[in-house]
Formats: sequence, C-alpha cells, structure tokens
Amino acid sequence: MNRMWFPVLGLAVVALVLGVGIFLNRGSHVGLGGEIKKVRTHAVDEKSSVAIVDFRFANPADYPFMVRSVDLFMEGPAGKAAIPGTVVADSDARRLLEAIPELGPKYNDSLKVRDRLPPRSSDDRMIAARFEVPVAELDGRSRFRLRVEEVDGVVSELTEKNVSTH
Repeated sequence: MNRMWFPVLGLAVVALVLGVGIFLNRGSHVGLGGEIKKVRTHAVDEKSSVAIVDFRFANPADYPFMVRSVDLFMEGPAGKAAIPGTVVADSDARRLLEAIPELGPKYNDSLKVRDRLPPRSSDDRMIAARFEVPVAELDGRSRFRLRVEEVDGVVSELTEKNVSTH
C-alpha cells in the first residue's frame, strides 16, 4: 500500500469514530425544541393587554425535562428592549378565557413550574401572560419569545416565526 494513503485513511477512521460517538450520545442533551403555533391578544384596559400563546414542544432527550420557570417576552421593533410578561396561573387563564370569549377556547393545558415533560415526547401547551403595554403595541411586536428553564439550569427558547399574520 502506498504511504500517501495513510493520512487519508487515518482521517477516515477519526471521522467514523466521531460520527459513532455523536450518534450514540444523541439523546443525552437535555433541551426543548418546538414552535409557537398561535397567538391571541386582547386589551385589558388602555395601558395593558393579555396574550395567549399556544405552542408545541418536543423533548428529544432520553431524560425528562423538569420545568423550573416559564417566561414570555414580547420583542418590539429593532433596538427596543424585550418586555417581560407576567405569566398567568393555569386556573386564572381558564377564567380569563371564559371571561373574554373573543380570545376563544382554552385548547391546551398551561405549561407550569414543576411540570415533567417525558423523554422523547412532544405535546401542545399554552401560556397566558399580561403585558403592561397597549394591545396595539402587543400586536405590532416583532415576535414573542418563550423561555423555559429546566431544574438543572438548561434554558430552552421557542420563538414566534411569522408575525405578519395578525
């Protein structure tokens, strides 16, 4: 065998070992993926509004994802700081949707602190949050960003993709 092929053969073996290692560890990374599916907004008064965000998450890991915190941020025009919303408890979200029929029904359960998201699963959930901005500013946002923190500190974010459909 010509010695010229030894470096190429060595690189091929290294690439094969790395590929096998990555393949075998694919389920060990804890984190959520997914997308925001639907957003509903409504004015509470002249200076505040509420957003109902329905989303689908996926936990591709071999381990459960235990929720430590859930936050929703509204990102305005470029250069403006993100505005945090005050997340509404599931029981209050149910009453909110009953009190404001224009928002529609409660399609999914809320994602809550201490929820256990099973390994290799996906599900549809929702989050309701109050923002201290007029509904026109909420509707004029660039996107919503949902931040979910796991009990071990891993942070996953789902962002709204297409805002122009409001």
